[in-house]
Amino acid sequence: MPSTTYQPYKMEHHLAERTQHRSTEKYIRRIELNMSSNTVPGISSLQSSSMHDNKPMVLKVMKILLALVFAGWIFIWIIVPTSTYRYTWSPKLYADTNSTYFGRQGTNILIYAFPIMFIAVLGCLYLHLSKKNGHTGNSSSRFSSKMAAWKRPVLVRGPLGVVSGIELAFCLMFLALLVWCFWTFLSVSFSRLKIHGSEKVWQAKLDSVALRFGLIGNLCLAFLFFPVTRGSSLLPLIGLTSDSCIKYHIWLGHIVMTLFSAHGICYIIYWASTNQIDEMIKWSKTDVANVPGELALLSGLVLWAATFPRIRRKMFELFYYTHHLYIAFLFFFMLHVGISFFCMILPGVYLFMVDRYLRFLQSRSKVHLVSARLLPSEGIELNFSKNPGFSYNPLSTIFINVPSVSSLQWHPFTITSSSNLEPERLSVVIKKEGSWTQKLYRALSSHITVDGLDVSVEGPYSPISMNFMRYKSLVLISGGSGITPFISIIREFIHQSNTLNTPTPNLHLICAFKNSMDLSMLDLLLPVSGNVSDLSRLNLQIEVYVTREKEAPINDAQTMIRTICFKPNPSQMPISPVLGPNSWLCLAVIVSSSFIAFLLLIGILQRFYIYPIEKNTGKIYSLSSRTVLNFLFMCLSIVVASTIPFLINKRRNMKDAKQIKSLDLPTPMTSPSSWYHCSDREMESLPQESLVKATKVHYGRRPDLKKILLEIEDENVGVMTSGPTGMRHEVAAICSSGLASNLHYESISFSW
Repeated sequence: MPSTTYQPYKMEHHLAERTQHRSTEKYIRRIELNMSSNTVPGISSLQSSSMHDNKPMVLKVMKILLALVFAGWIFIWIIVPTSTYRYTWSPKLYADTNSTYFGRQGTNILIYAFPIMFIAVLGCLYLHLSKKNGHTGNSSSRFSSKMAAWKRPVLVRGPLGVVSGIELAFCLMFLALLVWCFWTFLSVSFSRLKIHGSEKVWQAKLDSVALRFGLIGNLCLAFLFFPVTRGSSLLPLIGLTSDSCIKYHIWLGHIVMTLFSAHGICYIIYWASTNQIDEMIKWSKTDVANVPGELALLSGLVLWAATFPRIRRKMFELFYYTHHLYIAFLFFFMLHVGISFFCMILPGVYLFMVDRYLRFLQSRSKVHLVSARLLPSEGIELNFSKNPGFSYNPLSTIFINVPSVSSLQWHPFTITSSSNLEPERLSVVIKKEGSWTQKLYRALSSHITVDGLDVSVEGPYSPISMNFMRYKSLVLISGGSGITPFISIIREFIHQSNTLNTPTPNLHLICAFKNSMDLSMLDLLLPVSGNVSDLSRLNLQIEVYVTREKEAPINDAQTMIRTICFKPNPSQMPISPVLGPNSWLCLAVIVSSSFIAFLLLIGILQRFYIYPIEKNTGKIYSLSSRTVLNFLFMCLSIVVASTIPFLINKRRNMKDAKQIKSLDLPTPMTSPSSWYHCSDREMESLPQESLVKATKVHYGRRPDLKKILLEIEDENVGVMTSGPTGMRHEVAAICSSGLASNLHYESISFSW
């Protein structure tokens, strides 16, 4: 097949001086401002590298305590199905903890909710101290090297996708827990089976099986919200992020709905066979309410149907909107089982509500969109203004909402910029795929958007560690828009080699595109203000495969990138750090204070309102009313405890933003037309040298990934892939085949 060959990036000329938009004096003033408010990007990495490797004793003690509390919580779930717990421990626990302030609900809060809430708060303190002492996820590199064999993919095809050895081990342990609980529940139940009236034995057993399906579903539901609580401390404690845990949420969701569906179907069969079908329309005030359970199941089934891959990919809007039925599902589930039983799964739901409300508060602010680059392939690069003191790691993700396109839809995108290389900018690349991105592209293509575009964001959310930094060689394999997460990695290495003058690994970037129009994606490896010489110190090789074209196009005019710059709006602010992962100490205060306030409110409700009614009337207070009141108090506690520190933090960010803007005011030496960086004009092309002209391009064929990977002779090679599912599975299979022991597969998640 014909190919066009150029020299790969092994440039030998020295680093050229980058274009500066501000004077040296203003730059120094900005650095001083950053040092007064936060750590200067890049300096923190130098400080952390100079720290000693041994963690302070207090951090080790905290980590051991966290592990013990979590182990105790898991032990509770293991022991709950046994007859020892049910007939010996449980009655004693309820008798000792039953009070006029909390009743039986207090026992479940103590056993099931308090351990996880304790871990969440103490985990925030642990992460705060770790960050303060310069200990990050990279400090565990020795442990990571020992776990390298467990991190190798063991399953690369099938419905589960790429699964590592450690993931498979934990999945099997969790399934063993489910099987143990279900089998033990049934064994204890069948040993004391009670037959009512004319009920047959099989009917009584069916009733017991139906109930146990619900109990096991409740166990899975207790874990369901942990992977999607983006700002919680639980995932970073074990080195995970919400993005990397989405697949666990998907797996748990399928299990939950399978068990709850079996729960509902079994009860329908039981009621029909025992002539009790009218039970379906009963709403008990003092026991389990059937109607809310059916509404919860119906909401869950509609939500579940839209989550399957074929529907989610082809009709994302349908998936997005129906997924909000989780609110109805949880509310009716609460009414179905009552607040006392709901406290068994309260921690995951409560932490998710705190996280969701903090994200809601952040999304109310409009951020400043500085410019947009429109690619020939109809892709988009959005460049936002960012607080220089706000840093994030490569492979971070951010959620974006454009009200003029859709006021409700939020879409995740991988950040392509480096907070160290570009302290004042945050960039994302968006591929024109669905209706939302098509509308956005049309809006940006029109001239009316030059005056500004309202955008809201959530995040960014950074990975807790950067394992790719520890390899001597790094192979980056992308398909189509899968190149986006690698842009941030390469920009980070540019910063390390040029600014910090530190050695970087050998980089081999392999890209597969459908047509030559997509080659312009390579120009995004450099920021708007960058130039080709920025790559001079990197040992970077780029090979590109254009699969649907036999030869290079004759006319290059169509490959020019258009850049649109926007006028700043006083109401728009730079992207600034918000509460949560950017302030673990404040998040600990929010979680602990809101939960304590919730306990105080329900204690007052029980002692001074519900208890007197039950005592004076001799009747049990409506479980549905009690549940609704508890839910309202929960929401009130979270709103108050989260809003106050958020507003304080927002005021501080606005003050910093004003100081930053004051540095950008025009000087007498400049004309009004240059007050904004090309803010009132549209640039038709970039003056910088195109990277495509220094890249090895193959036309009419796909990359032979097996040959490329097995020919690499370096001792310690990290392999990362991003793109179509088939490509990821192929690369994972090669790395796990045992043909090359030097290849280490690093799974990543990206959004575009």
